[in-house]
Amino acid sequence: MTTTVKLSKLTLSPINVRKRPDELLEIPQLAADLEARGVLQNLLVTPVKKPRGTFEVFDGGRRLRGLLLLAERGVIAADEFDVPVKVLVGDEATLSETSTAANFHQLKMTPAEECRAFQYFIGLNNDMDGVAKRFGLTRRFVEGRLRLATLAEPIFEALSEGAITLDVAKAYASTENQEKQLLVWNSYGTNYANADTIRRVIANETMKSSDPVAILVGEDRYAGAGGRIDRDLFSDSGDKWVNPEIAQKLAGDIMEEEARRIGEETGLGWIRPIASNYIHSAAAGLYRVILPQPDLTAEQTARLEAVSERQAAIVEEMDGEAISQQTYEALDQEYDALAEEQQAIQCRAPVLPDEIRPLVGAFLKLTPKGEMVLDTEYYSEEPVRVGGVDDDDGGPADAGEGATAPQDGHAPPSAPPEAVAPGGKPLSARLYDELAMQRRDILGAALLGHPALALDYALFVMIDDRASSFSAYGSTMRARGPQDPVSGEQPVTHARTYLAEAHAGLDSSWLDHRSEVDRFEAFRALGDDSKAAWMAYLVAASLEAKPGYRAEQCPLHNRLATIMDVDVASWWRPTSENFFDRISKGSILALLGKVGGAALTARHATMKKSEISQSCNRLFAGEAIVEPEVRDAALAWVPDAMRFLDQPQADGMEMSGGDDPDASSDQEGDRAPGDEAPTDPGDVIEPEDQEALAA
Repeated sequence: MTTTVKLSKLTLSPINVRKRPDELLEIPQLAADLEARGVLQNLLVTPVKKPRGTFEVFDGGRRLRGLLLLAERGVIAADEFDVPVKVLVGDEATLSETSTAANFHQLKMTPAEECRAFQYFIGLNNDMDGVAKRFGLTRRFVEGRLRLATLAEPIFEALSEGAITLDVAKAYASTENQEKQLLVWNSYGTNYANADTIRRVIANETMKSSDPVAILVGEDRYAGAGGRIDRDLFSDSGDKWVNPEIAQKLAGDIMEEEARRIGEETGLGWIRPIASNYIHSAAAGLYRVILPQPDLTAEQTARLEAVSERQAAIVEEMDGEAISQQTYEALDQEYDALAEEQQAIQCRAPVLPDEIRPLVGAFLKLTPKGEMVLDTEYYSEEPVRVGGVDDDDGGPADAGEGATAPQDGHAPPSAPPEAVAPGGKPLSARLYDELAMQRRDILGAALLGHPALALDYALFVMIDDRASSFSAYGSTMRARGPQDPVSGEQPVTHARTYLAEAHAGLDSSWLDHRSEVDRFEAFRALGDDSKAAWMAYLVAASLEAKPGYRAEQCPLHNRLATIMDVDVASWWRPTSENFFDRISKGSILALLGKVGGAALTARHATMKKSEISQSCNRLFAGEAIVEPEVRDAALAWVPDAMRFLDQPQADGMEMSGGDDPDASSDQEGDRAPGDEAPTDPGDVIEPEDQEALAA
């Protein structure tokens, strides 16, 4: 049944299939259209029992929101406005399916169809602002659609067929010049060129209105000279000037006239205008004139002395304890003002003598804001002497005070002798690099016959690299420190202290030499024992805590520990700092049960966790008074995260090396005698403790 219902009697149904937030539904635009044209399509509603006479909208939620927005703005009255609806009755599944069907079968207009539609009816009534208002759009959006409608025919057809995206079409439409559009289209077509590429190619043949040259010239002057402008309706980067040559000619005329005026006023030999804020390239081959700073006048000298005296007095006053905050701030401001005055006197501008003005010139620059500014540096085409000061060596490269120098400030460095070919001409960079690679290969081939020297070289490079800030070793070998998974201060352990003491005991006398060559020769002179100690420390300091981000061990580390029969318990004991404070009370009680049985657990069960932690700190250090078997078990216990859990080799090969050739690669690794594998459920580490153990 089709009827009308007052807006105040309508609410949005929870089974409406559109669930996007209101800010994504473009409600203001739809509200503008509803205000202009009313409701063009019935809302689908179903009656509800309470309140009586009300309906839920299960299709048409956007239209309902748009009408409610108009009511909120006071455009319509909710109690009086009649909304055309179609009333349907059914269960929730049927109504939800109907809502889905109503939205599912909607076919949105393509961008090309939108463009031609806007072009058609705006062409009939020529009311662009009215159309924009009725559709709830900006004039710029409507202009953009009209611009797209005027794309060159092959490009518009590609948009209609979906061969190019709307963004690519907008890039082509960044210029209204169809010839330029087709020129780029013929180069790129429907290939995989993105919108940025198309826009950049088109822009390269134009000038942005934000270009300094464009700002200097001005749009009116440019248009008056016949220049055309492409309004960029799809970005905020500025309009495009289609005839940059016109703008550049106008800018050249403006800057030439200004340069002529400045030259007459200053008496300089020349003023060269450049449409840039950077003069480095323009000054190539010229000599920069370095002017001496004028001597201080008697008044300036006296003023500097007065400023210094006043600053000293201010500092003394500010150090007083009885000074108020207001007085302190006033003195601070006065001190800053005096410092600025002092800086201005000391950095007084140099004076160009009148007698050399005809011999030098300056550049008239164009700033990014389109302003013409005279550069403060002076240049000359030939070396000149200022104030009668001669160059020390008579050459133009001398940049001393009162002299002129090439604008880069120094002469280019000469090539080293080995980089010069017979006859004195430098080798090309590529040839020099190729010869360096060939020389490197010769050295490598020779080192194969001297393994002892190669070992010395390798050790030196890896060790010295850790001790020196920068050196050229000529090798990629490095033994950098590991990237530890945890940063910050770590608990002090016996092993860490031992490593520090070992490093302090190494023979480091060879590090006193300054150059890497001298250090290398001094390192070679060390005895074999000293070199071996350095090698062992280097390897020890390079070990990583774990191979990756996961909680896993390094199999090679575990095998090394098995070969060396490492007893972790003798190196590491659990303490409150490194373990007990980091796991839960339940885990500690389970551990106590494993070490001392139920009786030991019962003695600690009623304690606070901090008290249990302190008790365990003493127990596992062997300092608590307990039964001998409990003490031995506590001293032998370490968590599995601290054990080297070596695994048997998959191919069944026996291990080589070690003191015991028959040593088993049992999974228990270094588990102490009598310390059984954890099978009790209490031994399982709780998830909340895994992070602490991994650390």
